[in-house]
Amino acid sequence: MPLTLGRNDVMPPTDSSKDAFPEGMRNVYLFTVFNALSYQIVLSSPMVLYAKSLDASATVLGILAGMMPMLVIFQIPAAKHVARVGYKKFILAGWGTRVLFIFGLMLVPMTGGFLDNPTRLALLLMLLFGFNLSRGISSCAWLPWIAAIIPGGVRGRYLLIDAACLNLTSFVVFVFVAFCLGVNPQPWQFGALFAFSAVMGAISLSFVRRIPEPATPEHVKSSNTPVPWKAIAAHPPFRKLMEMVVVWSVAYGGLNTFVVSFLKTESTLSERDIMLVTSVAFLGGLGSLWFMGGSRLDRFGSKPVITASLLGWLGIMCGWALLAGRILPLSLMMLLTLQFLMGLGFALVNMATTRLAMAVVPPMGRDHFFALYSVVGNLTLGLAPVGWGLIIDGLRSVNTNWHGLMLNRYTLFFAAVALVFMAAMVMCRRLKEPEAASMEELLKDILRQSPLRSWFRFGPRS
Repeated sequence: MPLTLGRNDVMPPTDSSKDAFPEGMRNVYLFTVFNALSYQIVLSSPMVLYAKSLDASATVLGILAGMMPMLVIFQIPAAKHVARVGYKKFILAGWGTRVLFIFGLMLVPMTGGFLDNPTRLALLLMLLFGFNLSRGISSCAWLPWIAAIIPGGVRGRYLLIDAACLNLTSFVVFVFVAFCLGVNPQPWQFGALFAFSAVMGAISLSFVRRIPEPATPEHVKSSNTPVPWKAIAAHPPFRKLMEMVVVWSVAYGGLNTFVVSFLKTESTLSERDIMLVTSVAFLGGLGSLWFMGGSRLDRFGSKPVITASLLGWLGIMCGWALLAGRILPLSLMMLLTLQFLMGLGFALVNMATTRLAMAVVPPMGRDHFFALYSVVGNLTLGLAPVGWGLIIDGLRSVNTNWHGLMLNRYTLFFAAVALVFMAAMVMCRRLKEPEAASMEELLKDILRQSPLRSWFRFGPRS
């Protein structure tokens, strides 16, 4: 398998043939919307809050957070079957199976009359394992499918619109969940939310059926050539991207889960209030529309966006550490600000790394490149929260005043995450993207488009 990468593979030309979306893109975005209505309930804060109601420890919460990305490892053996089966059939089979597991999850809260908390927690973990296993196998078809139907010149624009659909829908979901749970949620309320998730997941499948599918050459469908995984992993631009993604995933893995755990443990916020606070992260994700508007991601490249975002993540972690250390008061405004910035930071890094992966992956072997990309990043995202959960549980007894800063398990956790983000910044400098602009050029362009430019132009001068 040739792994040569030309200049146009890194930064495709933007002629008229490269700047048009294919027909049927509306169905891609509608799938994103209904899929988010489903999985944001099963895989994020609502499930964390339900597990906490069953007295789950930080380690168990880490397993919950890590199960989905860890099971993406099954993309490796599944990737060789994608071309033979077809992208659409592969996604439909996996997503349909996982919807069945959500219908099972909705029954767990109803078993409180005859099952104790540990048993219900075990049942919950078993069903989530099945849900995430089916997702992990089938998801290997998604990125190659999208990369195959969307021209290189508009991939940044696609990712921007997709992120907007995802974040706006997720914000609506979290507000909806907040008012459904209220201040003191009962088991039936969680069951009703899981039922809603199952119905939305089933509806999302109808849009998958309408997404266009590219033709796959017969020699690819029937090829029995061994996959050169070692050569794929060693492809220089791809390898450097993977190294950075691994370090980023260690830092980000489980972060949202343990922020929710921190708020539940260290604040007086109710489940409803926690959901409302965390929903602001999706407004931050929508903020990426302004930062990356006007095809800025396609014009300046991924590398400066990743660098600037990681710098912002350092500031975010310092903020959480100061809150946990009781240097800053646990005020609503501070919580909302940090959540907004977390959503913005994640959206920018996610869009930029995905776009860069689409750029550096050569057409030959695309399915296997993306399978490896997804598996390595998600496996790290899955293992990281388990490790962080063990560390947080191990530091449970730490509570020391050091020059006014309270050193406790959450202070140390946020500080450790900040150090890993620093390491990710070092790895980012090694990324290969020849036509990318510098971070300074990106920030200057953002400042020129910012309302603040009027203040700098007409403000007082010394």
